[in-house]
Amino acid sequence: MTLEKPELPGRAMSGLVANAVEYMVDAGQRSVLFLDIMRQRGDQYRDHVAQTAPHVLSYAAELIMDGRKFDQPVNYALVRIIPPRGVEIDPKRRPFVVVDPRAGHGPGIGGFKADSEIGVAMKAGHPCYFIGFLPEPMPGQTIERIARAEAIFIEKVIERHPEADGKPCVIGNCQAGWAVMILASLRPELFGPLIIAGAPLAYWAGVHGKYPMRYSGGLLGGSWLTALTSDLGAGKFDGAWLVQNFENQNPSNTLWTKQYNVYSKVDTETERYLEFERWWGGHVNLNAEEIQFIVDELFIGNNLAAGRVKMSDGTAVDLRHIRSPIVVFCSKGDNITPPQQALDWILDLYADVDEIRAYGQTIVYTVHESIGHLGIFVSGGVAKKEHAEFSSNIDLIDVLPPGLYEATFEARGPDTTNDDLTVGQWVMRCEARTLDDIRAMGGNSPEDERRFETAKRVSERNLEAYRKYVQPWVKSMVTPQMAEMMRNWHPLRLQYQAFSSKNPLMTVVENAADKAREERKPVDDDNPFFALQERISKQIVSSLDQWRDQQEALSEAMFLAIYGSPALQSAVGVDPQSTPSRLREMDPKHRERLQARIAELKSKIGAGGLREAGLRALLYVGSARGMVDERSLEALRRLRRADESARLTLAEFKTLVREQFFMLLIDRDAALAAIPKLLPNNKDERRKTFAAIQEVLSASAEISGEVAKRLKQVAGLFGLDEGHTAKKAS
Repeated sequence: MTLEKPELPGRAMSGLVANAVEYMVDAGQRSVLFLDIMRQRGDQYRDHVAQTAPHVLSYAAELIMDGRKFDQPVNYALVRIIPPRGVEIDPKRRPFVVVDPRAGHGPGIGGFKADSEIGVAMKAGHPCYFIGFLPEPMPGQTIERIARAEAIFIEKVIERHPEADGKPCVIGNCQAGWAVMILASLRPELFGPLIIAGAPLAYWAGVHGKYPMRYSGGLLGGSWLTALTSDLGAGKFDGAWLVQNFENQNPSNTLWTKQYNVYSKVDTETERYLEFERWWGGHVNLNAEEIQFIVDELFIGNNLAAGRVKMSDGTAVDLRHIRSPIVVFCSKGDNITPPQQALDWILDLYADVDEIRAYGQTIVYTVHESIGHLGIFVSGGVAKKEHAEFSSNIDLIDVLPPGLYEATFEARGPDTTNDDLTVGQWVMRCEARTLDDIRAMGGNSPEDERRFETAKRVSERNLEAYRKYVQPWVKSMVTPQMAEMMRNWHPLRLQYQAFSSKNPLMTVVENAADKAREERKPVDDDNPFFALQERISKQIVSSLDQWRDQQEALSEAMFLAIYGSPALQSAVGVDPQSTPSRLREMDPKHRERLQARIAELKSKIGAGGLREAGLRALLYVGSARGMVDERSLEALRRLRRADESARLTLAEFKTLVREQFFMLLIDRDAALAAIPKLLPNNKDERRKTFAAIQEVLSASAEISGEVAKRLKQVAGLFGLDEGHTAKKAS
């Protein structure tokens, strides 16, 4: 038997010393290289802000329209994205238009890498356009003026693609989401499907214990502070303050993780870090009128879904006027725009799904389990999954019957049925939902609604007092030069400037970094001192997260206590005993139009031919599943391509789908009873159409249960024998 020789204490100590020396060398080199990355970040920042039109788009672009030259100028522009080599664009496919958020950062985030919203849309063959902006607003620029300019941009896109199979699909990220929704309600004829990513639309919504950002307006006493900040900026609001709000939501990442990740992986993280920081540090300004509208009308007032936002000509913004399908993409991991703020506007506008249908509206939503706010429109993984599927299946969304759906995604695999009918790595389906599915995510109680209404009224009074007693004095004191100086001294800007090459000490760092790269000796991951460093980092993150949680809990408790006070509520005119409801009643004029449309569709139930009968039958049988799959649409698309005589434009097909769907909804028995009268006498034609219905239905799943039962009923209406039906359905 051989005994292991015990390790001598001296040898163990020697190994520990060696590990310590290796770690100290590595740590010293990493420190120098990290400081040099901060220098590069500072220089990059200075170069970026010195540009006339800075952006972070990774694609070449062609300027199409410059909003600064409009009769009512704005600092926005429309550009065409030039496809990179190897990407083929189909000019007959609907164009995509990405509108970037103007929330303190510069433009380009929707296309700042290959796996992006623009990238996946081009990969799917769509022409792509981008609506971006310059750092400085034009004099007199307002949110309404920007909306009018964006309408001109979209009109231009439509004009450039007369043969496209649909109106442009418009993507609105974050703050651009509500702006796109406002425009689509005012000019519904311009839009194809809308994809609203990470965009707040119901600003008071949320649940207790989460998402404390919605309390900020009330805890600051309302929007008077917004007005003061704009006045200190000589009529301009510094977007760096908006970025600061985002930073404050995650102090562990802001104060530690973001920088530590670069320090600990200094050999591999430089490019990714600098790429992101080029956008994150590109702060832009807004006019005082713009930011005041955003804060008063939206974030504190919550007036958008309520229909209380009005244009200068008195036109009220009513989101129910939107006629295009709306795709809402949100995430449970987003503490800036949580699912409640992204979706609860639906509860404010519609009493149930039937009312959504009554407005001819199609709403599709998807809720990611964990991705953060920026990841919704920045993450490569999200781009390759959700955004890629939306881009590839935008026609499926456009022809969905009116209603409420949730988009779900199933990974493709060897067992995927009819795999050849799918594209990408995921299979997308739209499953029918009700408003109860949205309510189940949580929301405000009547007490919460009273609290936010009270905060709104306090804000109005504080703003009025500020404008009357303080604003004239502030405006008289602040000069443009003072405002520019204060902007340059903003803490977020200083952190870039201080480490740039403008600081003479950074020359020493640059030289030391060059030498460190030449002599680089990275430590092994199993070094005990490196492992200790990782543990300390995790403890720091945990401590900062605990501090954040305590601050958020305190903020929520203060808001609930202050604005839940019956005395304060009564003082500002809120009845402490009321049960507020934000649900809006249907417009009487719309009800009249709806009744007229119902009467018209009833009169047309017996009109049509084989095409109408086949589609009506398909909708009847398919509705038993409560979902629509991308494979079914692709099967239907292939059938249409094979039959040139039956070709319809996408718009014509969408109209036909909606008419047949509504006929079934209004009077299903009469609609089904009329099918035999619409069919030709030629039995071969009926059999061919019935086989097509079966092919579409079987593309996504086996025909069984209620689907098989309804298919058998349709076979009878088509005058086909039962044996033929059973053979095809099996």
